[in-house]
Amino acid sequence: MAHKGGFARAQVALQFDQRAAGGRAPGQRLRERCRGRFVGPGNVFYNQRVSASNSLSSHQFVSQIQTWARELGFSQIGIAGVDLSSAEPGLSAWVAAGFHGDMHYMAAHGLKRARPAELIPGTVSVITARMDYLPASTAAAPGEWQAMEFSRLERPDEGIVSVYARGRDYHKILRSRLQKLSERISEHVGEMGHRAFTDSAPVLEAELAARSGQGWRGKHTLLLNREAGSMFFLGEIYVDIALPPSEPVTPHCGTCQSCIDVCPTRAIIAPHKLDARRCISYLTIEHAGAIPLELRPLIGNRIYGCDDCQLICPWNKFAQRSALPDFDERQGLTGQQLATLFAWTEDEFLRFTEGSPIRRIGHERWLRNIAVAMGNALRVLDEAHSLPVRAALQARAAGSGELVAEHVNWALGQFDDKNGL
Repeated sequence: MAHKGGFARAQVALQFDQRAAGGRAPGQRLRERCRGRFVGPGNVFYNQRVSASNSLSSHQFVSQIQTWARELGFSQIGIAGVDLSSAEPGLSAWVAAGFHGDMHYMAAHGLKRARPAELIPGTVSVITARMDYLPASTAAAPGEWQAMEFSRLERPDEGIVSVYARGRDYHKILRSRLQKLSERISEHVGEMGHRAFTDSAPVLEAELAARSGQGWRGKHTLLLNREAGSMFFLGEIYVDIALPPSEPVTPHCGTCQSCIDVCPTRAIIAPHKLDARRCISYLTIEHAGAIPLELRPLIGNRIYGCDDCQLICPWNKFAQRSALPDFDERQGLTGQQLATLFAWTEDEFLRFTEGSPIRRIGHERWLRNIAVAMGNALRVLDEAHSLPVRAALQARAAGSGELVAEHVNWALGQFDDKNGL
């Protein structure tokens, strides 16, 4: 799970060592090696060769994996088992309530999300990995970066992109490095089946991370770490070797519910329960249609994702700067005026978002999001500052598709309503 203010997903990041598998299909070798070795509840299969080897199943070997992971830019790794049955009732209830919105893939795989050994037959352990993503420019003000980000929300004519999306697409970064880590492990243990996931496929990423000692689930449902807050990405490697699970950590939210109180759309309906249909990250990234009228004024100038529940969290004063320059802010996406961003042609959108997670929403949804932010700006800007915003909207009013045109007309209507026109 990319640990961020968003529900961004990409194509399934399935990596499998076909060479080691001798050309067999993904999962086949795992099933062949583990067939008949059921030894306990939760569909847990054990690779007897690995289990019998103290050198491979020891905590020292996990420490070695941690060393390799740090060399690849990861902040921490943990080990989880495959029995997530206690998470199944909550997952089923969440989907049944419709809180997943249009993210039909969350319901399509049923309880496989909570059953790693069903998703990838033969899986014995899950290696979880965490990678900090705070950009250098943000981390340059330790202890102040949260206030700095909040101040940006008070500039109505500036478009705000979620912190995680200001650099390169994390899917590609994590996926390639998880694969390299898998190869390192394979070199040490010999033949090993594995698949790597980065915010993709039916995987309960935050749950696995919590069970493997990476942190605890905050009331906003994100993972929190005492040394790093929540500003990090998550990835996993499903493996067919037995590794000792990491110890979970105790929660440290106490009575604090700042994340619940700060949410602009009240999407966190109770501690640890999120209605994605109201979440600004969902609305601006995952949702393909029109943004509900009643939620548009609450979005403010957030045009891609939302970080409010993370910005307010006291633990994020410990957020760590990324060890990789890939997540540093790229020019053109930060501190830009809404009118400037709204004027991008589709070719310009593709050029400026090349290698960025933003590209996946497409030009139309990009314009839709900005139109909403511009409408919100027109409700608070004075006459002089409203002129470029109105001009940009009017230039798009004709010739746009139905989705963009409807949001443009709504935005222009905000100025008319304010001025009694």
